[in-house]
Amino acid sequence: MDIYNLISLFGVFVLMFVAWAFSKDRTKINWRIIFWGILFQMLVAIVIFWLPVGVSVFRWLNTAVIRMLSFAKEGIYFLLGPLAISPGEIGPAGESSIGFILAFQALPTIVFFSALMAFLYFIRIMPLVVRGFAILFTKLMRISGAEALCASSNIFVGVESCFTIRPYIEKMTHSELCTILTAGMATIASSVLALYVSFLQKDFPMIAGHLISASLMSAPAAIIMSKLLYPERDEPVTLGKVLREESMHSSNWIEAVINGSFEGVKLCVGVVALLLTSLGFLAMVNWVLGRLINISLQDILSLVFYPFTFITGVPIEDVSAVSKLLGERTIVTELVAYQHLDALIRSGGIQNIRSIVLATYSLCGFAHIASLAIFVGGIASLAPSRIKDLSQLGFKALFAATLACLMTAAIAGVFFVDQKTILF
Repeated sequence: MDIYNLISLFGVFVLMFVAWAFSKDRTKINWRIIFWGILFQMLVAIVIFWLPVGVSVFRWLNTAVIRMLSFAKEGIYFLLGPLAISPGEIGPAGESSIGFILAFQALPTIVFFSALMAFLYFIRIMPLVVRGFAILFTKLMRISGAEALCASSNIFVGVESCFTIRPYIEKMTHSELCTILTAGMATIASSVLALYVSFLQKDFPMIAGHLISASLMSAPAAIIMSKLLYPERDEPVTLGKVLREESMHSSNWIEAVINGSFEGVKLCVGVVALLLTSLGFLAMVNWVLGRLINISLQDILSLVFYPFTFITGVPIEDVSAVSKLLGERTIVTELVAYQHLDALIRSGGIQNIRSIVLATYSLCGFAHIASLAIFVGGIASLAPSRIKDLSQLGFKALFAATLACLMTAAIAGVFFVDQKTILF
């Protein structure tokens, strides 16, 4: 271990202290949640970074995602022809790429992976995995079955995870609502995971494995940060109970794939809409700030994130660049931030392997303003009577989710050593 591993270890506790300092009630902290949450994250990191069998599984998962992505590209090429060919690739008919086009080469992968996930849910593979994590969180952390099930689902899906606990939302405590919002924004869905892989894999071949491990680690991190910021002060209806998901199932696998494809299209359109509006508004705000004080919003946020980036264990020479990426994620989504991370890797703006890996972990989450609106609105549509509570908890949950993503990066930083096998 070197100095940066120790900084990461220190950062884990600093981040939790920040959450505790802003806590709704510092006297009600459930330290059992903190202990088991940290232990779970550390075990995942040890398996991934230190154990040979873990590294083998890690590489297998990465290869599996890349292979699935190649299958998706077959359908994309059939529909879009040469427009679907990424830079550096040669098409089936020998065509060369005309350049990177996000809408044609990356976004369509969302549809395929959404359908694939729907199929895995239909054949009961994903429900078994989700239930396994839900049992761990419920029994070890002693949280409610509803928030454990929702947090477990969020490892693999996005706002749809709320459907798994639909009957319980109306009676959830404020702490439970904060947890499910935080878990949603601290993790990513498998469908968009493929999107990030599609434009980062050339410069970061092991990106898929790291994104999977980051989402695994961020679920308990979200529970920790949420319970530090908003401790449980009431008695949840499902406390200590292991629940089964309540989501509706398709009658056959064809229906599941069709429904998954349609949901993927909606998500794809949603991503396009968010990028159009958020980037447009950002340009407008930056124009105003440039005229007034000659600075951009990204520069302001990068200053805010600078100390947090440093304590995750990012080498000092790259702290500024990674801080700016975190600022971008907050206002224009993690997709733009990951694109800019790829650009920095290509240009040599970030060369340190440790910086690249920790940036990947800290950016891995829907912890941005646009996602806040999506999760608050999505859950409120399932439980209209809780709109006021959800809206009041929204920014607290966004803060908790941001801290959770940083904590995941810090945990990874504790166990990461400069191993190119983990990156390449």
